[in-house]
Amino acid sequence: MTEEKKELPPMPDRLSVDPRSPHHDAAVFEHEIGIRLNDKERFDVEEYCISEGWVMVASPKTRDRKGRPLMMKIKGRVEAFYR
Repeated sequence: MTEEKKELPPMPDRLSVDPRSPHHDAAVFEHEIGIRLNDKERFDVEEYCISEGWVMVASPKTRDRKGRPLMMKIKGRVEAFYR
């Protein structure tokens, strides 16, 4: 049984889940990734920026005029990693 190890693409400084965003990278989403904010793992992150130190999280109730959830910016120390 031979298992080929795929080389993981480098983790970008800024990444978005939304495919319409210019910061969306489909090659990264082929693998499972994790985000830590201030040493706590978050599972609701929509977008992050490591160099600026923030993550964007969807607001639970508030929607914009197109029906998409509004984003809240949370600042702190951001770490992105492959699981």
